[in-house]
Amino acid sequence: MHIKGPAQFPYGYNEIAAIGDKEQNSLMDFGILHLAAGESFCEAQKLERAYLLIHGDITIEWENFSKKISRENCFDFSPWVLHVPNNIEVTIKAAADSEIAIHRTKNKRNFSSKLYTPKECASENRGAGTMREASTRIVRTVFDQSNAPYSNLVLGEVIDMPGKWSSYPPHNHPQPEIYYYRFLPENGYGFAELDENVIKTRQNSTVFITKGETHPQTTAPGYAMWYLWVIRNLDGNPYIKPYFIPEHLWVTKPDAEIWPYK
Repeated sequence: MHIKGPAQFPYGYNEIAAIGDKEQNSLMDFGILHLAAGESFCEAQKLERAYLLIHGDITIEWENFSKKISRENCFDFSPWVLHVPNNIEVTIKAAADSEIAIHRTKNKRNFSSKLYTPKECASENRGAGTMREASTRIVRTVFDQSNAPYSNLVLGEVIDMPGKWSSYPPHNHPQPEIYYYRFLPENGYGFAELDENVIKTRQNSTVFITKGETHPQTTAPGYAMWYLWVIRNLDGNPYIKPYFIPEHLWVTKPDAEIWPYK
């Protein structure tokens, strides 16, 4: 099964993926924590973890630190993300209705906890000037091998403009990946390619890319699509860059001749 959802998430932690799930084989825990105003959540696990605020107003506490953070929505504002190693206790207290994406995986390395600010997760425009703007999108990379080589995760967000593509040209990589989706307006939809299969994505869908499939994405005209992506590095084979399918790379050239020819 490549997709879960769409779903409605009640208050509390809603598990979507689990490290030991042999069917999905993502090697990661992933879920959505939904808190009402006044509610709190606390955990300390022997796992590397990342907590990404999708929207809301929370106080997050770890070690001897405490920080009030807020995010109006995931389309117009960059995220706050807390990244911690094994056994660090994390407490989240909500001052308003809030949703937090929680990622966990095994990692024996010890490293310093870090709270990534929205400025550190700034929006990057990609695709401009190529493919007649058919793949213009926003990418926000939180951490990868360049700034967190000790991590077994790579984490970020993409926003597809209405009617446009991302993760294009088709590419793949051996490391397992999870995509989690939101749409604006919420009744929007898109499509995810997984090699020769195409899956319809909706609000709160989750797609599993765990067999090295190609995975371009597109969203229907009129609907912006935000998706959270998280990659699990493999032992001795961390994610550095994808492998692009050569036959489609020509479209990225600024002088590519695309019909109707000018």
